[in-house]
Amino acid sequence: MSKPAIEKGAIEAGIEGKTNEAVPPGIPGQIVDRGERICIIGAGPAGLATARALARNGLLYDQFERHTDVGGVWDMDSEYSNMYESAHLISSKKSTQFDDFPLPEEAADYPNHATIKKYFRDFAKTFGLYERIRFGVSVEKVERDGEGWIVELDTGELYRYDALCIANGHLNDPNWAKFPGEFEGEIVHSCDYRSADLFQGKRVLIIGAGNSGCDLAVDAIHRAESVDISMRRGYYVVPKYIFGIPAGDFGAGAGKFSMPMWLKQKVDALLLKTIAPDPQKYGIPEPDHKLYESHPIVNSQLIYHLGHGDIDVRPNVERFDGSTVHFTDGSSDEYDLIVMATGYKLTFPFIDRKHLNWHGGKAPDLYLNIFHPEYDDLFVMGLIESDGGGWQIRDWQGEAVARFIKAQRDDPAKAERFRKQKRGPGPDTTGGVDYSKFDRMAYYVRNAVYRERMQELLDGALR
Repeated sequence: MSKPAIEKGAIEAGIEGKTNEAVPPGIPGQIVDRGERICIIGAGPAGLATARALARNGLLYDQFERHTDVGGVWDMDSEYSNMYESAHLISSKKSTQFDDFPLPEEAADYPNHATIKKYFRDFAKTFGLYERIRFGVSVEKVERDGEGWIVELDTGELYRYDALCIANGHLNDPNWAKFPGEFEGEIVHSCDYRSADLFQGKRVLIIGAGNSGCDLAVDAIHRAESVDISMRRGYYVVPKYIFGIPAGDFGAGAGKFSMPMWLKQKVDALLLKTIAPDPQKYGIPEPDHKLYESHPIVNSQLIYHLGHGDIDVRPNVERFDGSTVHFTDGSSDEYDLIVMATGYKLTFPFIDRKHLNWHGGKAPDLYLNIFHPEYDDLFVMGLIESDGGGWQIRDWQGEAVARFIKAQRDDPAKAERFRKQKRGPGPDTTGGVDYSKFDRMAYYVRNAVYRERMQELLDGALR
């Protein structure tokens, strides 16, 4: 697949050709009109990708970040991060990095959080983004103002913008599972987990078997007295390497030889059975869905430790009773610590849901998960989960937004063509996979399919 038409040389020219320092402090309660500038909320991966795209297209913007540096969740030093000491990418560096800003050659296939934090700081330095970001301030409220937006900071300052790019991430609001009864031990959410010191000498129950939950279970065995993990359903378990190749890179680049999804699901499920141990043998329930309909567990250590008796799988929790946890199969056990690895709720606390075309669904209904069907000045960046290709996709999202904003200013006919396109039904980004069984898959896309849709947009309507 060819790359969208984004000229590398235009990036540096766009950044150097404009004066765009961070917005200076204003007077609380007094609206400061920032003219034709765009507001970017957040300086994590999506916010940085958006900033670079706006800059290389010669667009002025202001960017606000509540932490003191860039990187979003990848900066474990941030009070807003949910990162932990043992965290690594679960997709390979090759399938995750920006195409034109690769991770260092010496970086591991699955880099740790410290490597990724440095990567984003280097990214911001390389493309001159730091001086454009105002750190240490939080966006408290966003209100519609005619054809623009009023942005209120936690300082009381008010700024008016022509357009708004929301890039605050979607791992901010922890989802707490609720069960009858009360637990008298310690309960924490995985978002607050930092170090395996938490588990020292304790009988530990991890509730939830997503990738973080399985990471924490593996961490816990080295410190805890015992470790159980509660799974309410079965999952496919994918090793991080397949025949010595990172799993996300295995079979990549098949191009015209790629299989239809129904066949790929069958073939890849058979491949898993051939190369990896059977998860059901170690207590993991049989999945109630086809491969790829939910994000699999990508972990090479979980089965190993299950096979060695270091971790026990328990069914869903039925109720709490003091230090006792009762499970749905009638069994029970005593615990000192429960970790809720139960994911996150998708929230945008600073903007009314009515502005996001959120009609009771699990996620806003946006064209390609970015564009509002009616508003031409509101964009949600990075609102995707996928099976790879994380940051390059966000770069293309930023480029598409920049080109639409430029078209509105310089090429009304092009803008109108895309305006009609984004009001209609959005293109398929699932590749034939049925994600409807799981609420958390509401904004999930197939990486290869989404990349194709973005290429079509950048080489077509927004060329």
